[in-house]
Amino acid sequence: MKLEIGNFQVNDVVFGKKTEFSGGTLTINKEEAMTFIKEDEHITDLDIVIAKPGENTRIVPVKEAVEPRIRPDGRPVFPGVTGDVEAAGEGKVHALKGCSVLGVGMHYGSFGDGLIDMGGEGAKYTLFSELINICIVADTDEEYERFEQQKKNTAIRMATHRLAEYLGNTVKELEPDTIESFELEPVTKRKKEINDLQSVVLVMQPQSQMEEIGYNDLVYGWDMNKYVPTFMHPNEVLDGAMISGSFMPSSSKWSTYDFQNFPTIKELYKEHGKSINFLGVIMSNLNVSLEQKKRSSIFVAQMAKSLGADGAIVTEEGYGNPDADYILCIAALEDVGVKTVGISNECTGRDGASQPLVTLDEKANALVSTGNVSQLIELPPADKVIGELEALARDGLSGGWAYDEILGPSVREDGSIIMENNAMFCGDRIAGWSTKTMKEF
Repeated sequence: MKLEIGNFQVNDVVFGKKTEFSGGTLTINKEEAMTFIKEDEHITDLDIVIAKPGENTRIVPVKEAVEPRIRPDGRPVFPGVTGDVEAAGEGKVHALKGCSVLGVGMHYGSFGDGLIDMGGEGAKYTLFSELINICIVADTDEEYERFEQQKKNTAIRMATHRLAEYLGNTVKELEPDTIESFELEPVTKRKKEINDLQSVVLVMQPQSQMEEIGYNDLVYGWDMNKYVPTFMHPNEVLDGAMISGSFMPSSSKWSTYDFQNFPTIKELYKEHGKSINFLGVIMSNLNVSLEQKKRSSIFVAQMAKSLGADGAIVTEEGYGNPDADYILCIAALEDVGVKTVGISNECTGRDGASQPLVTLDEKANALVSTGNVSQLIELPPADKVIGELEALARDGLSGGWAYDEILGPSVREDGSIIMENNAMFCGDRIAGWSTKTMKEF
């Protein structure tokens, strides 16, 4: 299976008369783009705002991020979401690099919403400060969940995928600047020199805990709460088969942009045939009951053993309850002789003194931390706010609050903020982008 991603470097994004890509500049006809988004009758109010790196701009509440792409052959970029269910992971796709489409709430946010600072001290906390962000700032008629702690935000999130594909059309017929090629031969058909290397599998645990449909990550448009661990080709992940959900604190999320560019997959590809034999991805899940968690860990371990894996990387989306799935999976893999490394963030409390994971096991002896979700972040006022700053200042958000007896409100009168890392959009970069490290004292 071979996937070619043709990359077009975006150096600037501007509004203009025609939606097109030329000379490194993406031009958007704002009115036409808004008309396209408003084809979804649930979008009741809308603006599109461009945010660029280095600007003293704060974006909140952020719900989703997507890289603009298109398939030259006409297949949907996100099968099962923006079009019919079709196979992903093979063929050609064109991608606009250096930018993303952000879904942003115009008003009251949700448990899993996040914040992005495009400049200043806050910019270091999230990858998206390095991108030109095309912000869909919207309100919807989803009144039944307007003041719910956990919102599906369906209309806003789906709008980001639709607009990403819409903008990708600007490069459908163009020749890319560069081409990335991703190809793995079938596991049993590889050359001896590759099969003689240490075999490694990547185990991914996307968010799927919510039993009600609509909150979880999607695979080919299918809600992952109804999913069991499955062997997938890594190209499927890079090629739109996976869609981010609305549930889980923001810093712990994998946005759809993360799935499209998953750095851990790309690093494993770089080493394939050199230091390792990259077998592929076991796409697992995160469950509700202990029985379900144990069952999934058994599936994963059996699959890895049957594939002949010598080693595995396990990475979870989220923390808290998902830590049980994460540790059970690592222990099960170790039990069948697969040496395993885990990647996740941790929740050690604001003072850093609490147990980092909800559950631990002696077999989980090689863990990579991408940061503490409870770390306090204090930032000065921004010159411009996209969305609604007050969305951060409410109880029920993971990382923000209306008022704390010691710290006061998350949003102060002068526009400065104090929050937990929890509320930084994809701030822990669990997909493998993380620049954070640990210090011993």
